[in-house]
Amino acid sequence: MPSSIEMQTRTILHVDMDAFYASVEQRERPEFKGTPVVVGADPRGGKGRGVVAACSYEARQYGIHSALPISQAWHLCPTANYVRPDGVLYGDVSGRIMRILRQFTDLVEPVSIDEAFLDVTGSSRLFGDGRSIARAIKGRVLKEQELTCSIGVATNKFVAKIASDADKPDGLCIVPGGKEQNFLMDLPIRKIWGVGPRSEERLKGWGIRTIADIAARKQSFWVRKLGKRGDHLWHLSQGIDERPVQPSRGFKSLSHESTFERDCTDLKEIKKTLLSLSEKVARRCRKHGLLGSCVRLKWRFGDFSTFSRQRKLDESTDDAQRLFSVALDLSRDFLPLTRAVRLIGVGVSGFEERRSPSQAAFFGDLDERKRSLDDSVDRIAERFGSQAIRKASLLDEEDTFHVGY
Repeated sequence: MPSSIEMQTRTILHVDMDAFYASVEQRERPEFKGTPVVVGADPRGGKGRGVVAACSYEARQYGIHSALPISQAWHLCPTANYVRPDGVLYGDVSGRIMRILRQFTDLVEPVSIDEAFLDVTGSSRLFGDGRSIARAIKGRVLKEQELTCSIGVATNKFVAKIASDADKPDGLCIVPGGKEQNFLMDLPIRKIWGVGPRSEERLKGWGIRTIADIAARKQSFWVRKLGKRGDHLWHLSQGIDERPVQPSRGFKSLSHESTFERDCTDLKEIKKTLLSLSEKVARRCRKHGLLGSCVRLKWRFGDFSTFSRQRKLDESTDDAQRLFSVALDLSRDFLPLTRAVRLIGVGVSGFEERRSPSQAAFFGDLDERKRSLDDSVDRIAERFGSQAIRKASLLDEEDTFHVGY
């Protein structure tokens, strides 16, 4: 028999930090407050490579946005403050924010480093209704982290996520139960999860431009056109989303990318970069107490064609040498090089929580001595920078990069 909580209307919050990376930089550097801040690659006077990782709302007024080539950002606003991303800092702040959220409910699902869903249906007796909880969260984040967030409150995840974006920055949008369709109707179809540029063009070819246009067609029409995806699309257009908030204390994936200053054909430089990326990913895994079971390699050529390869591991790991070895092996698919490389990335997913050192040998994890060494290296790198120390064992990997492979 369903519990009283299952029978009552759910209260779901979507908490989304405002311009997270840039806002953290403005907090850390008071002289940046109120000014355009761009987090990303070095623009090098408009000749830099790479893209914008994040930007402040002041920078957005110049037309700058995430994923914009950094050279274009510089031409739009050369007087902005350009800073390189500080993953360690952002991860630490994110962890503090997630801990605040978990003080209101155990049902917290991090979506990325700067956003999360909360199911606070069972928290009303302690903290009040959704509006009260949202206001309390905003107050705690502002007081303890000196940052603002926008929160959407609704009966399901889909509507809550859209609501959190409705009144940014520092917004609070409530969509009462029964009003979901009214809230969604006039919104463009690109607001729906999974509707990217290609899907949007396809839907527009059918005369579909708003969520109301989707809702106006029969469910059978969408099932016939798109199968299960069409059925899901129709339900979202009705404001129906029964997916639960799935508690997680980690990320779905962790990755690092590097754009070469010039398109690269130097295999030794590529290998060196793979090593650096593997170390960064492994360090973040250890920082968050996670072991990954799937390694992913990203490879982008100078013409912007992008490819990825991934491999499931026999045993989950947070060891840089293991990640590097797999990434190096996956790179063989792109050898011998016939085109210059613009960007490479290394990522890991399929997480489980790291077990205590005393359990390590039993579960096939790294032995306790190596774990202690990794932790020591991490502490030195966090204090003095990632280039301050590097394990020589990582440089002994057999070089499998040769043109004739």
